[in-house]
Amino acid sequence: MVCVKVSYQIIMKKFQAQPVAQLHPYIDRLWGWESEADEFIALPELLPGTGAELYFHYGSPFQFHNSGSGKLEKLAPSHLLCMRQQKLALVAAADIGFIAVRFKIGMLPRFTDIPMRELADQAVTAEDIWGQAASGLCSQLSSADTLQEKLKLIDAFLLGQLRLAAPDALIEQAMPLLYRRYADISIQGLADHFHIGRRQFERRFLAVSGQTANTVKCMSRFQHAVRNLMLSDASNAAVTALDHGYYDQSHFIHDFKKLTGSSPEPYLKLARTKTHFYNASLSL
Repeated sequence: MVCVKVSYQIIMKKFQAQPVAQLHPYIDRLWGWESEADEFIALPELLPGTGAELYFHYGSPFQFHNSGSGKLEKLAPSHLLCMRQQKLALVAAADIGFIAVRFKIGMLPRFTDIPMRELADQAVTAEDIWGQAASGLCSQLSSADTLQEKLKLIDAFLLGQLRLAAPDALIEQAMPLLYRRYADISIQGLADHFHIGRRQFERRFLAVSGQTANTVKCMSRFQHAVRNLMLSDASNAAVTALDHGYYDQSHFIHDFKKLTGSSPEPYLKLARTKTHFYNASLSL
């Protein structure tokens, strides 16, 4: 039975659930939002990182401003986002209703053979990745009456796509280790841990993840720092920077500007007036 944790912020309903046991090694959580009638939601700007998130919309799909054309564009009702170098500024909207699948780092290749480099910074539809299986799921979700039914359908779909063998088992183990220990482990130390030469390790890492090992290390540090600052309004940027492995505040500000186009203080001041997709640890 699916266990769902539901919370409310103002009026909007938020929910998150653990996947079925067979998916625990690969899926962090299923989560989503559902707005009430006439509720207008200030959606966040999605920053570059290491994550992969699959969205199924049963309300209005996200819209965003295309930074290249300047036009307002709408995402598909089901889509995968793997933001790596680009930001995605979502537009405030009403009629929000979606379920998202948050993949654990390095685990998306268990569900598709499309190279990660081809999925980076693209809003790829579920149908483009999984074909008729995804089309069938979307049809079933549209006719499902309850959240529990929708979650069970998504679990079943993911189980159907799961590959029992990893494309590269060593790199699959290395990626979460680097994600967790970004502050105290070097790339050479990680290669030594797996008894492999650094050049071979970096080549295999890039082939699987679509990012260099050093990029994942740096992005993991940035993600953890920003998550901490967004989940706690009282967090101090200077202290947070040091706590997450930055040399000093200037190092953090430089990194922050490079990835967001803004220094931390004004960016966070505005971001905290909106919603965000940083979820607290899941304890059910």
